Amino acid sequence: MLESYGVMRPDVIDLREFYNSHLGQVARRLLRFRIRQLWPDLGGLDLLALGYPSPYLRQFQGEAARVVAFMPAQQGVHRWPVHDRNRVALVDEMELPLPDASVDRVLLVHALENAEQVTPMLREVWRVLASGGRLLVVVPNRRGIWARMERTPFGQGHPYSPGQLSRLLRDNMFQPNERVSALYIPPVASRMLLRTAGAWEKLGHRWGHVFAGVLLIEADKQIYAVSARPPRRRRPIALPLPAPPAGAVGLTVDRRRRKF
Repeated sequence: MLESYGVMRPDVIDLREFYNSHLGQVARRLLRFRIRQLWPDLGGLDLLALGYPSPYLRQFQGEAARVVAFMPAQQGVHRWPVHDRNRVALVDEMELPLPDASVDRVLLVHALENAEQVTPMLREVWRVLASGGRLLVVVPNRRGIWARMERTPFGQGHPYSPGQLSRLLRDNMFQPNERVSALYIPPVASRMLLRTAGAWEKLGHRWGHVFAGVLLIEADKQIYAVSARPPRRRRPIALPLPAPPAGAVGLTVDRRRRKF
């Protein structure tokens, strides 16, 4: 089981600067499309987003019943949305300030790959998810070129292969379901190349997940119930009756064995 990597988490200032760049805007657009593909409608549901998710939350405003973003203390935090009531809080990702089973969906972006302790964080996510809740994880693909370029946030932390991520989720009581990928375009700042990002995505999906920069996996919260087996019948044990007290008069003792 993967526990801790000792990775250096990207700073909130660097994350915001990336998403303000032309490359970051393209990445945001492509990933928003894939997130919406997996979650086409969150009407009436409560959404918690953890890590640095603010570039991907606007599409759920006015649709989900509640949208709340948590950013880890080691990373830092900034206000979101800018022109509305703030919905972001600075938290300890291993002690989320929410009651049990209080949200319907959890989105992890720039979270899992940068977590200092993966299992405690995923167990907290499991705790706050309601029964039937779903988790969507966005992580760098270990084989993709984005994981090898440190100039973007997807080149930070610990990347995953599809198999590694699926095993990690299963180990922490989640059942992986649908999987998609994104960011087939190389992470370069050339505006001319960035204009062809859509074509790169279409071509990349023909190749499969191998060359994608980012993996997205949705998983269900699993509640493991103890199997309802009938109780085992204990075999009776034959014990002899105690001998009558010495000098006892008028006592009739049944020498047959009693069963307990």
